[in-house]
Amino acid sequence: MTYYTGAVSAVPTARRQDYIDYARAVWEVFQRYGATRMVETWGVDVPHGKLTDFHRAVEAAEDESIAFSWITWPDRDSADAAWRKMQEDGAMDALPKMPYDGSRMIFGGFAPVVEEGGTAAGRYYQGFALAVPEANKAAYVDAARKAWTLFDRTGALGLVEAWGDDVPRGKRTDFYRAAAAIEGEVPVFSWIAWPDRATCQAAEEAMRADGEMEIEMPFDGKRMVWGGFEPVFDSGA
Repeated sequence: MTYYTGAVSAVPTARRQDYIDYARAVWEVFQRYGATRMVETWGVDVPHGKLTDFHRAVEAAEDESIAFSWITWPDRDSADAAWRKMQEDGAMDALPKMPYDGSRMIFGGFAPVVEEGGTAAGRYYQGFALAVPEANKAAYVDAARKAWTLFDRTGALGLVEAWGDDVPRGKRTDFYRAAAAIEGEVPVFSWIAWPDRATCQAAEEAMRADGEMEIEMPFDGKRMVWGGFEPVFDSGA
């Protein structure tokens, strides 16, 4: 089953092109070790929240932008083997220097529980990080599938909901802190692909006007982290 390495980073806004160049170089390595796709997106509508947000999740400074990204693998075994082999071969050490502070990057391994709409490349993405009670996994899947019927009807290209499967706890930042997770909750990494930002905004307005956004959520939505992103590198595009 498809498996994802999801990550969120704070990148100096002035180094956007350096980040894109870095992504291209990194992809050449990941592809050799079995990755099937890599998508890097750049925050263009990332709000500051009262409890949580992507800025706090990676301790972003005012002159930094949020990058939301993922690597697709055939399955977890392939991902684990690739990371291990890259370390053994020294491939990771040979990569160019990161154009951002990697110590603040949050990352983890995620197994998809909902994948809808295919893998079409979007020109705009809504990215999310949240914490769901482990006992509510089935209810979360049901809610996500119900939500997809609304997104699909209003122009979305695809939806992925990925359940935390191998998410490390960091010294400074991690996905648990990002969504202020409490004991018994699991990090979830997800995104919705749209043909463009205008379609996404029109869909939100239409669903809000119709009252369709009021889906009962089996998690604390006040701690959900979200933002709007535009792709800057997509190996599958």
